[in-house]
Amino acid sequence: MSPDVLSRIRTLLYSHNVVFRETQHAPTHTSAESAAVRNQDLSLGAKALLLRVDDEFAVFVLRADRRLDSGAIKKQLGAKRLRFATREELQDLTSLVPGAVPPFGEPILPFKLYADVSLANAGTSIAFNAGSLTQSIAMSVPDWQRVSQPTWLEFAETPSPPTSSRPSDLVP
Repeated sequence: MSPDVLSRIRTLLYSHNVVFRETQHAPTHTSAESAAVRNQDLSLGAKALLLRVDDEFAVFVLRADRRLDSGAIKKQLGAKRLRFATREELQDLTSLVPGAVPPFGEPILPFKLYADVSLANAGTSIAFNAGSLTQSIAMSVPDWQRVSQPTWLEFAETPSPPTSSRPSDLVP
């Protein structure tokens, strides 16, 4: 846990008069686990990923029910190489563990922030782990956009509709 990151998030939100809800919960390691403990739909979660784009790191945020399309990022940024930060790099650069990265760049994390356009239409609120696997924040999407000021790109794959192999589900 990084209380420093959580403290910086609180300070940023208070300084912009943002109304938010903070929740403490059992540790969550995936977006699905986080959504379950918050009793929210997975699509309301914001998943933040630290990626190395060529020689620089950046935070990429997408709806928690979506998957990252690395090819789209490379194409839009003209990058040759793209990869996830290693656990060690994440710890060294942010003092965070996987799953605890909040959807913020400067001044919370020292990186450029990119957001997928699906977040603009994610509903009225978003929720995210706030520098900890046991601490979440929920706030309005417009407030998050105003405070985080991301660069908008399209890099999330649309979730596939659920499929079923049971014959009774295939017959009208």
